[in-house]
Amino acid sequence: MREEILKQVEIIVKAADDRLGQHIMVLDVTQVTPIADYFIIMDAKNDRQLQAVVTAVKDAADEHDIPVKHIEGKDSGRWILVDLGDIIVHVFHYEERAHYNLENIWADAPLVDISDWIQEA
Repeated sequence: MREEILKQVEIIVKAADDRLGQHIMVLDVTQVTPIADYFIIMDAKNDRQLQAVVTAVKDAADEHDIPVKHIEGKDSGRWILVDLGDIIVHVFHYEERAHYNLENIWADAPLVDISDWIQEA
């Protein structure tokens, strides 16, 4: 089961990276919170790119039969959360990411090495 979820994480990370999601990181939150297994956190440099990343994540989820339970914040466009059940995707406008600093809040969660999944900047 865990391998299947990690494969879904890879699919989502690659889709976000393909639409120029920036500073993508994946936290393994299985030992820190019961709400999900993984948090995928990233930012986008403008509103259009943020929407494109969210659309790519949703399309990749649909294409690979990963249920999209809910998308929150799509109207405000500064922090959009995509709930994929075991995976929660956080897409921030670059100005908002530092303000919320989820990486620090969830600092106890180990990072997942995604270097093989993303393009070099």
